[in-house]
Amino acid sequence: MIDPKLYTLLAVVEYNSYTRAAEHLSLTQPAVTQHIKQLEKDLDIRIFNRVRNKIKPTNEGYIVIQYARRMISLYESMKQDIEDEQRHVRRLTVGMTHTAESNAVAEVLGKFSTKSPGTNITIITDSINNLYKKLKNYELDLAVVEGRIEDKSIHSLLLDTDSLVLVVSNNNPLAKRSMVTINELKQQPLILRSPSSGTRNLFTAKLESHNLSLNDFNVIMEVDNIATIKDLIRRDIGVSILSRSVCLDELKKGKITVLPIENLSMIREVNILYHDDFKHVDILRNIMKEYRKVKRFYAS
Repeated sequence: MIDPKLYTLLAVVEYNSYTRAAEHLSLTQPAVTQHIKQLEKDLDIRIFNRVRNKIKPTNEGYIVIQYARRMISLYESMKQDIEDEQRHVRRLTVGMTHTAESNAVAEVLGKFSTKSPGTNITIITDSINNLYKKLKNYELDLAVVEGRIEDKSIHSLLLDTDSLVLVVSNNNPLAKRSMVTINELKQQPLILRSPSSGTRNLFTAKLESHNLSLNDFNVIMEVDNIATIKDLIRRDIGVSILSRSVCLDELKKGKITVLPIENLSMIREVNILYHDDFKHVDILRNIMKEYRKVKRFYAS
């Protein structure tokens, strides 16, 4: 059993209030205060400080919170695994970036689940940093992200390589070109992903390597939803820098055009991340096999 004081701790963190945590847990405020004090006594640390009437974890408190989340997540996963074993069900929680969700990966997981009776997959979409934290805390079984994570406790399986490209409508004069220059791109109305996206960060980093910044371009919009960006491109509202993998369906149907940018190669890995104690290695093999099939379909 998990120590109830850990649930109290996380409730205080979530609500940033002893009173609201008490209401959520159906406890009295003195009981919540006592739980935190007892944790501090057991660990011989101070977990929270008060800063301008706000609760702020100490450095040691952050460590306790991190491990509390991990312990509770593991405990809940254990209970779920026991229940699934008794019901002969395999349940996976997969984290994806917005880019991974928009390319063939979600389709692959759907087809894999359909072909694997008793397999239930939950997809969570978030930023790479948040997905990494959730994976570390065992809130995810797998994470599909662009790039690598330098962590010896996390294994990385290369799923594919991807490239960032300029995406334009078929009516755009650039659509007749085989490549565009940076100067030509500067003249285009540019729709970008949000500042937190890996796609945007890679594009920005490549510009900086050429002593350029986004201020040199005609950025008209910032949109995080990839489907919305592609719709705006098809309507000739602007052009965008996107992963080629998120355009596979539109390319196969001839709805948009993608172009490389001269002297601006933007290639990155797409990896499946998982803990070294992940027990369903056969699932990884089958996902890779299904991914190759889907990729061949879009390439044909």
